[in-house]
Amino acid sequence: ALMAQTFTRAKPRTIKGEKVPPKQYHRTGATVNRYLATLGHFFTTAVKEWRLLDRNPVRDVSKKKEARGRVRFLSDAERDALLEACTKSGWRGELINLKWADVDLKAARAIVYETKNGDPRVLPLVGKTLTTLRELKLQGGAQSECVFQQPSGLPGPYEGFDAHWYATLKTAGIQNFKFHDLRHSCASYLAAGGASLLEIADTLGHRTIAMSKRYSHLTQTHKVAAIEKMAREKGL
Repeated sequence: ALMAQTFTRAKPRTIKGEKVPPKQYHRTGATVNRYLATLGHFFTTAVKEWRLLDRNPVRDVSKKKEARGRVRFLSDAERDALLEACTKSGWRGELINLKWADVDLKAARAIVYETKNGDPRVLPLVGKTLTTLRELKLQGGAQSECVFQQPSGLPGPYEGFDAHWYATLKTAGIQNFKFHDLRHSCASYLAAGGASLLEIADTLGHRTIAMSKRYSHLTQTHKVAAIEKMAREKGL
């Protein structure tokens, strides 16, 4: 039922007087398995701690097949095109739940409390990100609790950014790219710059190095260079 059910990530929009429904999505096998894991934990607790059941029925439900981890990142040309399209867009969105109270523009950092793994993370603000946030605050954005406020001025963050994101991708001429793929782009650029898997894991908020292994092939060039340098210095 979860696989067949559809859901949306935004609210209906009105374009030129006509109401346009949001895009429909289907849950992936991986998402359904997370639902099963949560439900399974509930029943395990009911069996072991509360003594309400004799067994966990979720164990009889087969897991859905999960696709291999997606690794799609922007090339230099695609990155430049996307940033150029973003500057022309009337809306810029990232980390929609971020609040001004969690942003320190002087120290150039932000604290993100709602992360994928549940652990808060400090993010360095550099380059165009820092410049854009400073401009946004000067334009009156600081009057809102949320960094990315609703256009209506109502409380809470702006959520319906899908249309703006896809319009920007179309303007930039980029295909087969999701918002979440920006994380992969970040990891690939770090790897190309010589960052270790530990540094990549820390930046992306991975709890274990194993989660960053998918980028290991990108660090090989720098690994070889480091070994060759060591060999030269030691006369090996």
